[in-house]
Amino acid sequence: MLELKARAESSNAIRLLLDLAPKIARIIRAGGVEEDVHLSQVQKGDFLRVLLGEKIPVDGVVTEGCSSVDQSMITGESMPVEKNAGDKVAGGTLNGTGGFVMLAENVGTETMMARIVEMVAKAQRSRAKIQRMADIVSGYFVPIVIAVSIIIAFAWYILGPEPKLAYSMVNAVAVLIIACPCALGVATPMSIIADTGRGVLAGVLIKDAEALEIMEKVDTLIIDKTGTLTEGKPKLTEVITLVGFEQKQVLKLTASLENDSDHPLAAAIIQAAKEQGIELAEVNGFASVTGKGVQGIVDGYNVALGNAALFSSLGIYIKPLMEKAEKLRLLGQTAMFVAISGKAAGCVVVSDPIKITTPEALQQLKA
Repeated sequence: MLELKARAESSNAIRLLLDLAPKIARIIRAGGVEEDVHLSQVQKGDFLRVLLGEKIPVDGVVTEGCSSVDQSMITGESMPVEKNAGDKVAGGTLNGTGGFVMLAENVGTETMMARIVEMVAKAQRSRAKIQRMADIVSGYFVPIVIAVSIIIAFAWYILGPEPKLAYSMVNAVAVLIIACPCALGVATPMSIIADTGRGVLAGVLIKDAEALEIMEKVDTLIIDKTGTLTEGKPKLTEVITLVGFEQKQVLKLTASLENDSDHPLAAAIIQAAKEQGIELAEVNGFASVTGKGVQGIVDGYNVALGNAALFSSLGIYIKPLMEKAEKLRLLGQTAMFVAISGKAAGCVVVSDPIKITTPEALQQLKA
């Protein structure tokens, strides 16, 4: 009874997980007519439209449009992931920068969110080795204790002093109270159910009771970096320029160009320019090259910002910057090359700062 009561209370954690999924989806009917329907009405093969800032209703694949999706609730990665046609998306994740059309692939109990919920529920029903052992011990021990208690009752009733019945009852009950392993049978399942429920609320998914038991022996933890040890909000750390170009000029042109971009790193460059009091200029002929970078005309200059693949396609020589960029990458920083009027001008360096709470958190983990 206690185990069932504890399980009912910790099931609130599962309900919180279920609440992460949206209740309404925007379905595209034949002829292009769009209609809002309850999530339960979405079928495999339906086309759905997901707008800016909405949660993705079900698992599927992008068929039209592009966006950056916040998948932190599943992967822990706080950096949005760019999604284009053909890329898979998971139900419950947050659409960030643009709208798109998706084809529903997994619905109802087949979605990743539903599988996570089922895993938590299964963990609460699972039993650790120590729990199974406690049940086996209790299974033998309880009948033995009851048998001993009955023998004690008869012994005191036959051989004991008057009042015999009172002495036999008192001593029989004393044996039951002292020897019966009630705590042994109750404590383990109660602690496991409470821990798995509390874990979900703290963002920790415990696969099963045995995993929880093994945790006591763990001596090494491997931790995800982005958004866990770091802030998950990139910041501009450095502007490297080649001869003939000034840092302020390069920053102004790249920030102005990125003002029309929806890339997650663009915000870091724009923020740095604003902090330095740089006024952004208008951009003409803006073009985004998927997986490579962006181009446009700013203040009469033809500006390009992106990776080595973009500059290779443009035929711009960047070898002097490649070695510096590689060193920065080894330090966990992202270097983006900049070209002005067809010449390599330098690179902007963006990194994800370590949280001020990280050293303390690591010390607590070690402790």
